[in-house]
Amino acid sequence: MFSIDVIDVRLICEQIIDNIKEQVIKGILKPGDQVPSVRQLASMLTVNTNTVTKAYGHLERQKIIETIRGKGTFVANITVKSIDQHELQDIRKTLKSSCMQLHYMGFSKQDVLEEIIKIYEGFIKEEK
Repeated sequence: MFSIDVIDVRLICEQIIDNIKEQVIKGILKPGDQVPSVRQLASMLTVNTNTVTKAYGHLERQKIIETIRGKGTFVANITVKSIDQHELQDIRKTLKSSCMQLHYMGFSKQDVLEEIIKIYEGFIKEEK
């Protein structure tokens, strides 16, 4: 499925969340696909089950996955979502910090925009 990067500064829980979101965006995981159980994923990644439980809980609150009691956890049907202003504010803070870091590395505004485009294109499939 994916692996955890022990060198990554993000928490393992955040890496799980981001990896599952990326797989959904890329179409690797499609609505209705079953994802591994908490125990299965914890075993595959060799992490604590509480970490996977926390990640799945976050993904469920964001309506990325849904758990059907007795059947398992599945990728949710993607619906038009309203914008969570608090989450948007947090994203802007993170993006601002990243842009400042790039600026101090010598990146121009255009260089920063090109980096963002590269990242975005890395997980969005081109419509043809």
